[in-house]
Amino acid sequence: MCRNIKTLYNFEPPVSDDEIRAAALQYVRKISGFQKPSKANEAAFNAAVDAVAAVSRQLLSGLETAAPPRDRAQEAAKAKMRAAKRFAS
Repeated sequence: MCRNIKTLYNFEPPVSDDEIRAAALQYVRKISGFQKPSKANEAAFNAAVDAVAAVSRQLLSGLETAAPPRDRAQEAAKAKMRAAKRFAS
């Protein structure tokens, strides 16, 4: 899985539409192999990003959990510590 696509579910504050769209864009870039599509492929590329974002938004709104929401700052700090360990020289 692409490392740039982050978990969006069960966070406080809740995920924004911009975050969902950014994840959808990363996904479409990954599977298409295009960072920026040509003019000939731009419409299909943008339609795919819109469709993935819509389905992702629908999925996130339909999920339920009994777990307490995670704190974004704490999760970012944990990720930073993992990266420091991983890339320590």
